[in-house]
Amino acid sequence: MTILVKGAGVAGLTAAFALARKGHPVTLLDPKAPGVAASHYAGGMLAPWCEGETAPEVVVEAGAQAIGWWECALPGLVERKGTLVVAPPRDQSELERFARRTHRHEWVDEAGIAELEPALAGRFRRALFFRDEAHLDPRKALAGLFEALVSMGAKFLHEADDRAFCHIIDCTGRAAIVPRSQLRGVRGEMLYLTTQDLTLSRPVRLLHPRIPLYVVPRGDGRFMVGATMIESEHDGPISVRSLMELLNAAYTLHPTFGEAEVIETGTSIRPAYADNIPRITGSGRHLAINGMYRHGFLMAPALAQELAARFEAEPQRRSATA
Repeated sequence: MTILVKGAGVAGLTAAFALARKGHPVTLLDPKAPGVAASHYAGGMLAPWCEGETAPEVVVEAGAQAIGWWECALPGLVERKGTLVVAPPRDQSELERFARRTHRHEWVDEAGIAELEPALAGRFRRALFFRDEAHLDPRKALAGLFEALVSMGAKFLHEADDRAFCHIIDCTGRAAIVPRSQLRGVRGEMLYLTTQDLTLSRPVRLLHPRIPLYVVPRGDGRFMVGATMIESEHDGPISVRSLMELLNAAYTLHPTFGEAEVIETGTSIRPAYADNIPRITGSGRHLAINGMYRHGFLMAPALAQELAARFEAEPQRRSATA
């Protein structure tokens, strides 16, 4: 039973990985290199309880399980250091609101902030600490999954004939946004900064009523700063306004970012359903995993496991009806 997985972003790679691990022969199809997709620009925060501020419980529950999945799939890549959520003094109401809408956190005072992130000592009066959350480098994760797939015998093609395969799994993300698909595009913008004068150990979220920000350390003085969520399918470079807002917010988190160098900017169009919940659709030999919205690294493992379970159940159904 040969399986073609279209799309080598986080959805396609996790789906192929879950299937290959069950012994299914898998071929990946993508006109680009593996990992060159919206997930290439992701923050890589495995922060289900923070996401619970706006995300439904299904995302929180799947995201909580995703932390262990990524640790098992790619040992040594996941960093379990939690998430620190802060707000400027004038925006303390935002911190209170965030606390009411989330759980699995604890309040920390100035001394606690200084212990967790010495670079932020004296800058914020109190914060929320989500101790059980984690993060990873998305680009290393995507590369690691691809290498694991190759080692398990999976093939990678830039073009293929669907008729040569028994099953087609469409994980093409943005390419599936077509009329009557029920998918819409959500534009995200991010940037990378570098400075050797600042050290952070974990993702830090800065709350703001208009421009919430997260900063994720990538090591070697590099920081991923993101991200905007714009209801638009416009595909182009980052806008001046977004760049200014992200840089201003980073400066608010710590003035050292004012002297940092901008080494990369990036934009992506993330497919989403009306309820912003990713899902498996289709039937028979054609299935699709899509609608990742901003939950790709949180939801992809759960969907991949659900897909693999469907393939495991299929022979049993055929035997039962024979």
